[in-house]
Amino acid sequence: MAAVPLGFHRSEAREALRCQEQTWLPSHRPCCPHSRWRRPRPQARPRQQPTWRAEDACDGAKMAAVTMRLPAARAPLDSSALRGGEKHLVAPGDTITTDTGYMRGHGTYVEDDKLIASVAGVVERVNKLVCVRALKARYNGEIGDIVVGRITEVQQKRWKVETNSRLDSVLLLSSINLPGGELRRKSAEDELAMRDYLQEGDLISAEVQSIFSDGAVSLHTRSLKYGKLAQGVLVQVSPSLVKRQKTHFHDLPCGASVILGNNGFIWIYPTPEQKDDDAGGYTANLEPVPLSDREVISRLRNCIMALVTHKIMLFDTSILYCYEASLPHQIKDILKPEVTEEIVLEARQRLLDSEG
Repeated sequence: MAAVPLGFHRSEAREALRCQEQTWLPSHRPCCPHSRWRRPRPQARPRQQPTWRAEDACDGAKMAAVTMRLPAARAPLDSSALRGGEKHLVAPGDTITTDTGYMRGHGTYVEDDKLIASVAGVVERVNKLVCVRALKARYNGEIGDIVVGRITEVQQKRWKVETNSRLDSVLLLSSINLPGGELRRKSAEDELAMRDYLQEGDLISAEVQSIFSDGAVSLHTRSLKYGKLAQGVLVQVSPSLVKRQKTHFHDLPCGASVILGNNGFIWIYPTPEQKDDDAGGYTANLEPVPLSDREVISRLRNCIMALVTHKIMLFDTSILYCYEASLPHQIKDILKPEVTEEIVLEARQRLLDSEG
């Protein structure tokens, strides 16, 4: 046994003896302050991970097996199916057809001589042009569409309009009718009086005149049937639910009128007794609306929301059938699920009967 040097405390002597028995390496931590060498760091024992069993978690009860469904490739649609009137739903990446005789339209792209869908929607064909109409998307403007929009900003010689599209639409000062229906070149005085015609927050009806290269829509209100909207209710729906027709201005026999905007904005207002053509569509009528007209407007609004809930296309006939089916019920009860289903089923049956 090694001798303990004199002048060392018992604990210091024990530490010195232990240091003499270690293997010294320069890169390890010193075991005592009196040594310039460092001993190797002991390796940590690998910690055993606890094992988990279903019997332990459920106190001996066996767990039921979980069935997982792996993704599978969809079968490509037969090109002959495009010739019929039946419409098919596709998802992004689905092959619509492998026939190279078809042209690609909106919502499609070509890869390896295959026409593939880029959006989820319904396949539509016009002669040799194949496109996919998206089930739910923002409004993509087309020339000639009737839209309802809200003024968001007054700029130099133009207004910015919110039309439920990706970019704000533009209404140029040169694309409107002045009060009185005048058609003339707009001067600097007209530019200073822009807020007298339209200002932020005003609702307007307009027609799509052109589309810019970035997708923004240019509007015009050169007809007297377009202009500022004063009294009524605005309903916002998906643009895909508005059916395209020759006219989107409808005077319903129930005493109210609707403007079915292709952009998904629907304006419901009382049918005017006479139209003031001298105002050019920019004079707001702020007279109180009678209670009977307000009830009709409210019922029409709830009927439209009921049709939207069940994904029924919106046009004058479907709205009128739904309105007539809702007459036995109170206005506030139309949006109840059981009443909504009853009304929509009756309106759908009448539509099927009218189509023959």
